[in-house]
Amino acid sequence: MALQVPIVNAPMGGVAGGRLAAAVSRAGGLGMIGMGSSATTAKLEDELAHTRGLDRPLGIGLIGWVVDREPALLDAALAARPALLSVSFGDDWSWVARAHDAGATTATQVADLDEARRAADAGVDVLVARGAEGGGHGRPRVGTLPLLAEVVEQMSVPVLAAGGIGSARALSAVLAAGAAGAWVGTALAACEESLLTDPARATMFDAHSADTLTTRAFDVALGYPWPLELPERVLRNTFTDRWRGREDEIDDAARDCLRAAIAADDYAVAPINAGQAVGQVTSTEPAAAVIARLAGTGT
Repeated sequence: MALQVPIVNAPMGGVAGGRLAAAVSRAGGLGMIGMGSSATTAKLEDELAHTRGLDRPLGIGLIGWVVDREPALLDAALAARPALLSVSFGDDWSWVARAHDAGATTATQVADLDEARRAADAGVDVLVARGAEGGGHGRPRVGTLPLLAEVVEQMSVPVLAAGGIGSARALSAVLAAGAAGAWVGTALAACEESLLTDPARATMFDAHSADTLTTRAFDVALGYPWPLELPERVLRNTFTDRWRGREDEIDDAARDCLRAAIAADDYAVAPINAGQAVGQVTSTEPAAAVIARLAGTGT
């Protein structure tokens, strides 16, 4: 698919809904609706409603083990006829043939060269080289540039770079290193079209690049069955200070405290997924403005 700018928004669950996806596509990139670990078919249909009438390519991103739990989610995604279907963090590759039959290009996130080879052998069209700097869930094994260089050199399919890309210079760097484009999450998370709340955005604006860490504390406390090897990169807060590395000790009182904080938009306790590019996120803007700046055509 031909894009005006080589930017795909990462399909961040709870952040990248239909409005953000449509805005990114209208700005010349590829917008992705993200279905996270609490995804349902009904939630996907709700977000797709925001893209009706869009005359640009659109993508959908799913999580492999969530699709295993709710197969109808994949059915609904394919019925929407996305230009790009991404399914990451799973070992079942049967979705690839189904996506191709539906006319979709396929993508998946990889954290090392072995994963890249398995995905390419399964017929995946586009590899997303997700470096350890990236926000949200992933295997934090290798930094973005070393991973990108290795995957680009060894694989013959297009590769998107992910992790730490929050400026025009960073985009230029990964393109110079051989990426076909960038898979951008944190830099777009606070856009006015995202699903984030205003308090969450404000917390991101106050954060610096060194204020993120990887943890399983929130997943354990909330009962999300993410595998052990897939922690999430989040903004450090009082909950991570207390429970990171002590996940087995999280009790009902801690769970209740966390759920109350989430309900109250209290991000001194509640989680915010963010990568190491968060220090470059300083204000709420339209997605088009962020895309233009990353592409070097905006101010």
